[in-house]
Amino acid sequence: MKELMHTLTDFSVRLDTAVWGIPMLILLLGTGIFMSWRLGFLQFRRFGSIMRHTVGRLFSKHENREGTLSPIQALTTALAGTVGTGNIAGVAGAIAIGGPGAIFWMWIAALFGMCTKYAEIILAVRYRKQNVKGDFVGGPMYYIKNGLGKKWQWLAAVFCIFGMCAAIGTGCLTQINTIATSIGSVFQSFNPEIDRELLNLIYVVIGVIGAILTILVLFGGLQRIGSVTEKLVPVMAVVYIVAALAVVVSHGNRVGTVLGEIVCGAFAPSALGGGLAGTAIQQAMRAGFGRGIFSNEAGLGTAPIAHAAADVDHPVQQGMYGVFEVFADTIIICTLTALAILCSGCAPQFYGSSAGTDLTIMAFSTTFGGRAASIIIAICITMFAFSTLLSWSLYGGRCMEFLFGSRGMLAYQAIYVVFVVVGARTRLDIVWNLADSMNALMAIPNLIAILALSPVVVHLTREYFSSKSGKI
Repeated sequence: MKELMHTLTDFSVRLDTAVWGIPMLILLLGTGIFMSWRLGFLQFRRFGSIMRHTVGRLFSKHENREGTLSPIQALTTALAGTVGTGNIAGVAGAIAIGGPGAIFWMWIAALFGMCTKYAEIILAVRYRKQNVKGDFVGGPMYYIKNGLGKKWQWLAAVFCIFGMCAAIGTGCLTQINTIATSIGSVFQSFNPEIDRELLNLIYVVIGVIGAILTILVLFGGLQRIGSVTEKLVPVMAVVYIVAALAVVVSHGNRVGTVLGEIVCGAFAPSALGGGLAGTAIQQAMRAGFGRGIFSNEAGLGTAPIAHAAADVDHPVQQGMYGVFEVFADTIIICTLTALAILCSGCAPQFYGSSAGTDLTIMAFSTTFGGRAASIIIAICITMFAFSTLLSWSLYGGRCMEFLFGSRGMLAYQAIYVVFVVVGARTRLDIVWNLADSMNALMAIPNLIAILALSPVVVHLTREYFSSKSGKI
């Protein structure tokens, strides 16, 4: 049995390394650069207009049609899946692997990823359809089939297969397990010698509670998911942003130095010395690009599934929320995590090793103390992970629905809930790697479709902005 587990672990690591290699990162970043060029670098030239259209309307009331979500609900549902453990553990991991310079490359990936997500959301709204329940459904599988033609339906099916697997791994097992272990760490902070059997019982209880809450939300349909995320996402974002800002402010004298380290480390990591001696620029780039894309999901094809249900008159109206989504996830939340870690001075001892939530907790403990930091991170991770769990249940369900109809979606959701219970106390080393691999494999059909349908994105963008100002 041990040999089998060792073989599976080795295979999962090799697969993850292969699919998230340099070619994949080039494809993702290259798509963002290509779409930015085709759209005249819209994310920079029209940034003010995009923020007014998105942030400026966050608190406006919208009576959406039946079978749709309001633009804000579609955004928060997508953000629920995007803003997650990657913003806390992923950023810490990027810094440990690639040093402060990884954050610079994370920013670059986000700036170009804005146009990738803008494009995929436009295509999702343009090629969406109504299902038998009257809900608007869309995403890569629909714009592959309806945009590229039925001869490409096999590619849509490939996306759905990888999407269903990724949803179980990334969206379900890893999220509920992260919740369980984070809450478990709080119990351990109060009693370091807590009995292992009691800890396992706590994990099981968390899994059952998570499954019940998921059922209550999931089987309320699309509108209930949107309604829950609309309330949960702003709260969880504000709580984490305030906590991270408190850490940064408490080490305010270090901010200028840290920003210099980020820029210097992007081009000469070894110049910073310490545990970064010998770290190559390529390693910093790979860590920054990889963790950044994992966090904001630009190009993976998941967020468009949520945005496709938005009640908008023109695809570009919702596409602009994609730009804001990447901005909020990476430029704001990931950056605050990075500044908190780097300003705290805790990062150097983790350079060259694996790190995650433990590094973030240590950074927060310099301001709040160890026990309080564990509680704060546990609360934030629980909200982040639970919201991700809900959104990915929609993504996986829509993939199943595309292949097998509405009954298939119900069956998938039932299986999903079972895995919520199972995942709470399961070792997930292999699952993390396989889920990561499924994300990359799912992105390939989506990126092919975005590139092939880029003329449609450009046409719709010109059509929309020409009616406003005469230019893109």
